[in-house]
Amino acid sequence: MTQPQLIVDSNIVIYSIEPQYQFLRNWMLNHRLAASGISLLEVMGFHKLTAYARQEFTQIFQQVTVLPLLSTIVDRAILLRQTKKMSLGDALVAATALEHQLKLVSRNKGDFIWIPGLQVFDPFDPADFQQIV
Repeated sequence: MTQPQLIVDSNIVIYSIEPQYQFLRNWMLNHRLAASGISLLEVMGFHKLTAYARQEFTQIFQQVTVLPLLSTIVDRAILLRQTKKMSLGDALVAATALEHQLKLVSRNKGDFIWIPGLQVFDPFDPADFQQIV
């Protein structure tokens, strides 16, 4: 089995279960993807998760490779947060992408674009989407 080359941000997982974003779900089903352990926590740990959402998200997280939060990732996230204000989740997702040399897929491209060595693609931007299909 091939290794993932792309890591999805939590927001991509969340958008993918919405009917109006079926293209995302189809794209996810046809690619070998990774997700950070923090994304699993952010998505599945939401306190108002419906039964439908829980079922859909569970299916998605069974299909992607969930990468654990290693100490090297935590160290990278610390450096990122010391460099520029960013959320803990974003820092851990970015650090995971960097540690595993993965391209990041996120709706919030602007939150990550400043990070050296990190390639970020917004699937809602047609030009970006063409590069990851």
